[in-house]
Amino acid sequence: MAAHPPTRRSVLRSAGGLGAAMALGATGVLAAASPAAAVGDGFGLSIVERDERDPRMRYYRFRTDAIGWNPGVNVLLPDDYHHSGRTYPVLYLLHGGASDFIEFDRLGVRSWTAGKPIIVVIPDGGRAGWYSNPVSSLVGPRNWEHFHINQLLPWVEANFRAYAEYAGRAVSGFSMGGFGALKYTAKYYGHFASVSSHSGPASLRRDAGLVTHWANVSSAAAELGGGTVYGAPLWDEARVSADNPVERIESYRHKRIFLVAGVSPDPVNWFDSVNETQVLAGQREFRSLLTGAGIAHEAHELPGGHFVRDEMMRRDIDGMIGHLRRA
Repeated sequence: MAAHPPTRRSVLRSAGGLGAAMALGATGVLAAASPAAAVGDGFGLSIVERDERDPRMRYYRFRTDAIGWNPGVNVLLPDDYHHSGRTYPVLYLLHGGASDFIEFDRLGVRSWTAGKPIIVVIPDGGRAGWYSNPVSSLVGPRNWEHFHINQLLPWVEANFRAYAEYAGRAVSGFSMGGFGALKYTAKYYGHFASVSSHSGPASLRRDAGLVTHWANVSSAAAELGGGTVYGAPLWDEARVSADNPVERIESYRHKRIFLVAGVSPDPVNWFDSVNETQVLAGQREFRSLLTGAGIAHEAHELPGGHFVRDEMMRRDIDGMIGHLRRA
């Protein structure tokens, strides 16, 4: 069934006294947080650690019923945030597997965004969380999808001067995070106007479902104590289809789409070769379906394998700033 065109809407819901302090503006955009407002709890999130000393990079860690441990997030603010009074578009930047929310600070996100009018939110997603609410977990809740979409996103929009609307949000990621970005964009059609996948898989069922099997195996070993994202030995087929970008093509219509894949992974490095070979094949399948549906997209096939490409991240961020609502 074709998706309906997106509308500007907030996902912000009241949560205790915090929600009561917010009000809808005349345009339907939620009133932004005051420049001097203290960052607080809400939406099922209780702050247990914080570091706000850096004028740009803020750090928070939360207690939440969605996750059985306290996940962290970095919120990277524009250089002029504290004195401009402006409201900004937001990029949700999702890390890859076997990593955490600090990954992009190590890779250069401060440099990529220096002088640029965009807030970047970089959350934990688990070492093998696959940006999903898993079918089963033997180590307590690991509901990353719920944490990101229903808790973190409205928390950001309540606490920072961030546009709380479709035209003001982008989502991007690397590897597992690139898959997460594609998945969130399709499942939550009215949330993100721009989506980017840097070496992220786009097809769950190709090659006998290799990516789905990998999601199950990696999550069982590193995230869920033997549980799985999609179910084993039999998959929850409806959940696979709901998450599978190539089965959700109409959900990408009217969006900015930016894709990156490597064409020459290291043949001696098994991890690099298997990952990027599957990424490239899946992205080509995805792009072919987008083209067949008349959906515009920007795609890059570049030398090398499974890694973050600095120049592509910079190009991507410039592109999303040009596409999103201006600060």
